[in-house]
Amino acid sequence: MIPPRRSSADEPLGESVYRDPEPSRAAIAANHARLVGYLDAPPADDPDDPSRVWAMQMVLRVEKSDPPERAALLVAAARAVAALCLDERSAPGGPWASAMDVWCDARIRKIARRARGAQWVAAQQVWGVTAQAAGEQARAYVPTMVGDVDRRVAKLQIEGTDVEGELPDEPNPDDPLVLWVNPRLDMTVGKTAAQVGHAVMLGATLLTVDETLAWASADYRLSVCEPTPTRWTRLLDDDGSGRAVAVRDAGFTEIAPGSVTVIAARGETVA
Repeated sequence: MIPPRRSSADEPLGESVYRDPEPSRAAIAANHARLVGYLDAPPADDPDDPSRVWAMQMVLRVEKSDPPERAALLVAAARAVAALCLDERSAPGGPWASAMDVWCDARIRKIARRARGAQWVAAQQVWGVTAQAAGEQARAYVPTMVGDVDRRVAKLQIEGTDVEGELPDEPNPDDPLVLWVNPRLDMTVGKTAAQVGHAVMLGATLLTVDETLAWASADYRLSVCEPTPTRWTRLLDDDGSGRAVAVRDAGFTEIAPGSVTVIAARGETVA
């Protein structure tokens, strides 16, 4: 059964509704090592055939009659990616491990789409993980070659995925990870969802294995915020020193190649 988008108007961003089996420490350690390996190793070249490029599909639940709240939707998107990457099924020997290995050995690609109503329900039947924040929902899918995307996902619209709303300028102090979105860029919510999805993968490498295990037990609590220009400058310095990690976009859509879109940093609870 798919949960309703909003269970309560007062529901905090930290609440989630997905209840996949909690990953073991061994799975967390192996999946964490894969993310560290991706960060440290140069990616493989893309294949000549575009249909053979590997990508993670993401679907945002955007109901036409009741549009989602932007900040919560982005939190849900990032948490869905974190949950998928650290899932027990993504660890060595699991049914998703091979796909995750191939995807992380190449240039990380994510494609964000939108769904509503029956489309959303059908999209839940494809391998992946759904997460929620304050009633807003997003699902991340096991990576495939772009030419092999399940038709229930492939038919969903990509372009024009946007919703209104502002991001907070301060994170929840209880969240172990904060994803700071570049205040100088104008990105749709679909583009931003793909960027925070990438950032949460890199941000997980800032945590130890034990911290990541505790984070998983807390349903991957995190904040998505927009910093002031002054704070953004400090975050860029933190990226240069290794205290934070930045996403630099390839520039295929919306923004210029090499743009820093999101910076992941540790939250106060693990500082």
